[in-house]
Amino acid sequence: MFTGIIQGRGKVVGFRSVRGGRAFEFEAEFALDSPEEGESIAVNGACLTAYNISTRRFSTDVSPESLSRTTLGALSIGATVNLERALQLSDRLGGHIVSGHVDCVGTLVAVKQEGDFTILDFSLPPENDRYVIEKGSITVDGISLTVNSCSKGIFSVSIIPHTLQMTTLAELKSGGKVNIEVDIIGKYVEKLLAEKKSVGDKSIIISKGYLAEKGFY
Repeated sequence: MFTGIIQGRGKVVGFRSVRGGRAFEFEAEFALDSPEEGESIAVNGACLTAYNISTRRFSTDVSPESLSRTTLGALSIGATVNLERALQLSDRLGGHIVSGHVDCVGTLVAVKQEGDFTILDFSLPPENDRYVIEKGSITVDGISLTVNSCSKGIFSVSIIPHTLQMTTLAELKSGGKVNIEVDIIGKYVEKLLAEKKSVGDKSIIISKGYLAEKGFY
């Protein structure tokens, strides 16, 4: 589990093909203190298992499924990535709850400046659009962001100078691809509302009306 607060960037220093997937070696710009072999590290928002951890370097294996659902397969030697180590129970939850399971790949469609702030507009696949709400949370390449506004297939976020400095967003150009994870809570609520439940011999659907009738809404 992660928070979407990027600890620093890293670079791809090597990769090779492994049984349909790919093995990467990354070098972080910060020290990997108290490393544990097999710990989780989010790379551009994708939760990966780290091994051969040494000072600033670590290796990961990326499965064919992860390569097909993320931008990791497009990484080349020298590419910069956002890194976040897994959340500890004693950590501050400064962003929002992030699983590190990428839902889709989005595209940067517009960039504009508003004073010291950078406004980025992203498109995303139609099937993921319903999970994006104004002032809700979203994860872009591992970064916890607040949705400024959204319309069909498009959402906008405002980036502060510190976030530009600490992440890869400053390098992103129009047409660039990013990993997107929508708010995990919305997906669970949707499933609960749609799922049929049986009470005795009566089949019901949990909906807003049903919840209101029972005093929960």
